[in-house]
Amino acid sequence: MKIGYDIYESHLIGPIGIVVSDRGLERIMLFEEEFADYLKQNPFHKKDERLCQSIKKQLDEYFRGERMYFDFKMPIEGTSFRKQVWQSLSQIPYGTTISYSELATSIGNPKAIRAVGGANRANPIPLIIPCHRVIGKNGAMVGFAGNKIDTKIKLLEHEQLHLVGESRKK
Repeated sequence: MKIGYDIYESHLIGPIGIVVSDRGLERIMLFEEEFADYLKQNPFHKKDERLCQSIKKQLDEYFRGERMYFDFKMPIEGTSFRKQVWQSLSQIPYGTTISYSELATSIGNPKAIRAVGGANRANPIPLIIPCHRVIGKNGAMVGFAGNKIDTKIKLLEHEQLHLVGESRKK
């Protein structure tokens, strides 16, 4: 299996690590230290701009406010519970938020709030599977890559800004 990586330079949140195989998008890393750790653990992966080209194009469209949905193959691996959570995350509309409690209810397991949070943390493709759209029950910005709440806020504000722009165009 061919696998490669590249970096997308986001003007909004900084460099984003991308790992792509011939199966599709394997991983997104929103934080430099996470990407550096990944490369240390996978020294055989090589930079491959061509392999990552379509992912970078769609990320660029997203950050320009021109794309609300991504459409590329993603061979996501995880437990059946995590896959169920990630599928539900994928259904959260652009520019909107739901609580962890609502997410747990959406998968038919309203008491699994902590487990849903764990699945969010294990999301291998943040931004694409929009775990940043999940907030605390009281509306608080909680639970994004430990203490990286500022990134979550930037992404949500970006989506809100472009969602408002889209509604003005209609």
